[in-house]
Amino acid sequence: MKRLLLLLAIAVLAFSPGTPTHAATGPARARLDAFARNLHSLTGRFTQTLTDVNGQTSKTSSGTLALEAPRQFRWDTLTPYKQTIVADGSRVWMYDPELEQVTVRVQSSEEAHSPLTVLTDISQLDKEFKVSEQGERDGVVWLRLTSTAKDPQFDFVDMGFDASGLARMRFRDQLGSTTDIRFSAWQRNVTVPPSAFNFVPPKGADVIGDLPVITTRPLRD
Repeated sequence: MKRLLLLLAIAVLAFSPGTPTHAATGPARARLDAFARNLHSLTGRFTQTLTDVNGQTSKTSSGTLALEAPRQFRWDTLTPYKQTIVADGSRVWMYDPELEQVTVRVQSSEEAHSPLTVLTDISQLDKEFKVSEQGERDGVVWLRLTSTAKDPQFDFVDMGFDASGLARMRFRDQLGSTTDIRFSAWQRNVTVPPSAFNFVPPKGADVIGDLPVITTRPLRD
């Protein structure tokens, strides 16, 4: 579950500004291009539901997110448990208060072939994914991204757009489980405090993973 949350959070990074491309055309692609155009920051709320391969809903969570171009991101799960994921442009930090544990990964490796890295550079969309229009369903128009990578992280990602922009995202993983994320209360190009993307591990928490290398200069006589 932690790995899935991390991938989903990085996925949302795809919705940062870039230069629209037009290899795939249609109403959903047009709304994606419009949503990402001239976007440098974004805040909003999410509700996330996980459904297993048998169609049983097992987990629902909700919280807030913030995005700052080009690669900074914060994802705070608030209910039914608390969890924080921060991408600071160099590393991705995931903090689980209940376990008092911080996991850190190099951001570039986590972003590789992630379906939502298209928002950090939307021009990569048609290079990294097969893109197809899926028509209108549940009041939104859908765009499907299927990775061209040899070892994709997801079977597919569906992005749903209404008149105001990105409304939903659906991921199906390699085991057949589906995650549905609904977005609301988007605020475009608002000022996000730099501290939102500066994660400092809490005192006493176990920190594992790809920690930054801290260098010190030798003292001079």
